Amino acid sequence: MGGSQVNQALVRLYFEVREGVRDPVAAWAKLTANSQHYHRARGERRVPLDDGTAAELAAAAIVHTATQHGAERVAALATSPLARVVGGLGGAVLTEHPAAPEQVLGPRFAGPGADDWARAAYVLLWGENNRLVRTADTPWVIAGRYKGQKVVAIGTHPTRLSDETLVVRPGTDGALAMAMGHVLLKEFFLDRTPFDGHAMERTDLPCLVRLREREDAYVPGGLVGGACGRLSVYGEEAVEVLLPRFDDGPGVLRRGVPVLRDGGELLTTVFDLLLAVYGVERPGLPGVWPAGYEDRAEPYTPAWQEAYTGVAASRALKTARELGVTAEKTGGRCVIVPGRLETPHADTAYRAMLALLVLTGCGGGWAQAGGAGIPLVPYLCLHACGEDLADVGALSWALAEGLFARRTSRSVLLEAVAGGWPMAPPPRVLALPRPIYPLPPGVDLLIGPDEHCDLSPPDPDLVAGAVSRLSGETALAEPYASGVFERMRLLVDHAWMHEYGEALPTYRPPGLGIPLKPTQLVRF
Repeated sequence: MGGSQVNQALVRLYFEVREGVRDPVAAWAKLTANSQHYHRARGERRVPLDDGTAAELAAAAIVHTATQHGAERVAALATSPLARVVGGLGGAVLTEHPAAPEQVLGPRFAGPGADDWARAAYVLLWGENNRLVRTADTPWVIAGRYKGQKVVAIGTHPTRLSDETLVVRPGTDGALAMAMGHVLLKEFFLDRTPFDGHAMERTDLPCLVRLREREDAYVPGGLVGGACGRLSVYGEEAVEVLLPRFDDGPGVLRRGVPVLRDGGELLTTVFDLLLAVYGVERPGLPGVWPAGYEDRAEPYTPAWQEAYTGVAASRALKTARELGVTAEKTGGRCVIVPGRLETPHADTAYRAMLALLVLTGCGGGWAQAGGAGIPLVPYLCLHACGEDLADVGALSWALAEGLFARRTSRSVLLEAVAGGWPMAPPPRVLALPRPIYPLPPGVDLLIGPDEHCDLSPPDPDLVAGAVSRLSGETALAEPYASGVFERMRLLVDHAWMHEYGEALPTYRPPGLGIPLKPTQLVRF
C-alpha cells in the first residue's frame, strides 16, 4: 500500500463496480449515476490504497467528467499538485491570485526566470507578504544584491531585505502607484521620450479609442481596433472627458483630451486618455488639472498620495525617478515582486503597479509566483455556494449604466457562466491543496488533504499517465503553447470594466468588500 488515502465507502463501491464493467471510466460513470451512497460517507474514515489504483480512480473521474460534462467541470486550485494535469486537459485552474497580470501582460506571460532575478538592476518588493524574509525567491534577491542591485520594499511593515523601505498604510498601494505613474508620464514621456519606441511597438498606448457623448462631455467608448501612427493626437481639436474618481466618494474627474474626427465619431489614443487619468496637463486642454507635483487636491500627484499612504511626496518622486532612469539605462531590467493586497479592489492596485512596468519597458518584470503557462480562472466557484446579499452595483462609478444595480455577486457570476465567459461553473471534480470549508455541494470527487475529501492527492505523474491511457491520448496538451505576439494593455476594454470605471488604472481606497471581485470577471 502506498501513501494514498481514500474514502472507505468510495473505494469499496468503486471496486465493486469496476469488477463488473472492467473499465475504470465506465465504472466511474456508473458510480456517479447514484453517488449519494458515498456522498453520505464523506468526512468519515479513509483507508490506504496503492498509489497506482488511486491515480487510476482520479484519472477515471477526470476523463469521464471531461467527456460527459466538459473539461471546465474539472477544476483544481493552482497550488494543488494536480493543477498541471487539469490545466493540460483544458480544465479550470482556479487561483486566488489577481487577474490583472493576465489582463495587462496577456495569458502567455511566464514571469522572469531565475537568472532574471539576479540580473535585475532595480527591484520593488511590493506588498504585505514581502516583509517575510524566508520566501522561495529570497536567494535570488540576495544574489542580485551582490551584483549591486537596489531593492526597495513597499508595504505596511519595514523589511530587513531592502536598501530602502516605503511604509504605506494598508490598502493604499494603488495611490502610491498612481502617483509614481504621474511622474513617469510627465518626465519620461512629455519632458523626454526615452520609452516612445517601446510604447509604439509593445503597448496599446497608440491604439485609438472611440468617445461617446455623456451629459455635457464624453466618456471612453471602447477600442476602435487599430493603432494610430503616433502616441498622441495632441494639437488637434480637444474635448472634455469624464473619468471616475473614488478618493472622495464615487465622483467624476473632468479632464481634456485631444481628438480626431472620423466621420461622425471622435477618436483619441489610449496614451492621451492615460495622461488625462493621471492628471498630466498639456497646454490648451480643457478641464481641471493639478497645478504641479505639490497639488494635494487633484489626483494623482505625489503630494496627493501623501495624505492617503503616509509616504512623503519627495520619496514617491524619488522612487519613480529611480525606476524610470534605471529602466532607461539598463534596457528594462527592473522587477516588481507583488505581495498580496487584501482589499476588495486589489486588481485595480495591481494594474496601477503593472502600468509602471509597461510604461518603462519592463514588461517581463512582474515576478508573480505560480501559474506560469496555466490558464488561470478566478477563484469563484467556491464562493458561488452561498448567496452573498451585497449589492454589486454599489461598487460602480458615478456615471455607470446600472448593469449591476441591486445585483448579487452570485447572480453576476451565474450570468457570466451562462454567457459563455471562461469562468468556472461549479465543478464535478475538484482538487484542493488544503482544507476549505464549507466544501462545495454536489461535487462527484473531492481530491484534498484531509478526511473531508474523498481522495488524498495522488502522484501527478501517475495521474497524467493514467489520463493519457484512459482517454487514448499520447500526451497532455500544452496550454498557451503558441508564441503569438500580443501588445501589453493599459486599457482593459470590456463593458464590465467600463461599468466599474476601471478600464484604466484607477485608485480606489479600501472599503467594504464582497467575495466576488468584479475586476476578476474579465479575461481575454
